[in-house]
Amino acid sequence: MPKPLTVAVLAGTALLVRRAMRRRIRTSPLWPMPALEEPVSGRPRSRALRVLVASREEVAEGVVRLRLEGRDLPGWEPGAHLDLVLPSGLVRQYSLCGDPEDGSSYTVAIRLVADGRGGSREVHEQVREGMELEVRGPRNRFPLVAAPSYVFVAGGIGITPVLPMLRALGEGVEWRLLYCGRDRASMPFLEEVEKLGGDRVSVVEGVPDLDGLLADVPEGAAVYCCGPEGLMAAVAERFPHVQLERFTPRASTGGAFEVELRRSGRTLTVPADSTVLAAVRAELPDTAYSCEQGFCGTCQQRVLEGEVEHRDELLTDAERADSMLICVSRARSDRLVLDM
Repeated sequence: MPKPLTVAVLAGTALLVRRAMRRRIRTSPLWPMPALEEPVSGRPRSRALRVLVASREEVAEGVVRLRLEGRDLPGWEPGAHLDLVLPSGLVRQYSLCGDPEDGSSYTVAIRLVADGRGGSREVHEQVREGMELEVRGPRNRFPLVAAPSYVFVAGGIGITPVLPMLRALGEGVEWRLLYCGRDRASMPFLEEVEKLGGDRVSVVEGVPDLDGLLADVPEGAAVYCCGPEGLMAAVAERFPHVQLERFTPRASTGGAFEVELRRSGRTLTVPADSTVLAAVRAELPDTAYSCEQGFCGTCQQRVLEGEVEHRDELLTDAERADSMLICVSRARSDRLVLDM
């Protein structure tokens, strides 16, 4: 088994990271960057940006890449993702996999999930070149941190947030990548990754032998993983301090509890197999929501009483002190009181 990892110190402000990435750090005296305070997670932008689908290309079996052009697009760093508002109004999150230096466009890649919730199917069947879409963000909850070395594990479409990181690190930084997928034809950007990393890249078709492939991870290395939930859980079991990127919610089921809506004067029961959002919308159907996955923040509500089991992937610790995303989070106590 690999040696225990130390927690990688977060790289300072976005400005320092951007400058370092632009220089493509190649000499060890400049790496790692100085440790500064952890940047506060970005909140969803209230202003939706209009973008044009400038190109649409199939880059692997079941994977399309969209290049979205626009004006005055906010900058981003490797690991960031974008909220894409689909024609139906669905909001889905996709990692940015293009060039952070390109201020005129964003690039995302989307795999078709046949038995999913409909977002990827809508992209594949309805989004075409020349269409206008709305985007929100970008936001980054998967930042590239300063560390003496890096280990990346990507499963299929999980390569998308990792790819800009590999480009940014350059040749002078020690890193390696385990890239696994069903088969080579289904693995997007495989040719670029192999060309970029050479013998630092291990490609596995099928289920990887994690114990064998990750047996000699250096102490202090920063470990990143993005891919299917099973792969991320297996990597997290071996490396407790792994950085994970999720685009599917953790299960929102649990024990039943009560929710009081203080301003409405109503008390609801949230069943074990349902969500606070579903219970609230049964009484207040105009309650705003969007992604239903704990990513976008639309359903955030203020908590007046009770202990929350937070299952979102968005709120900061400070925000969690008095609010929750009711689409996925639940109660640790028998009762919650919301300011609704």
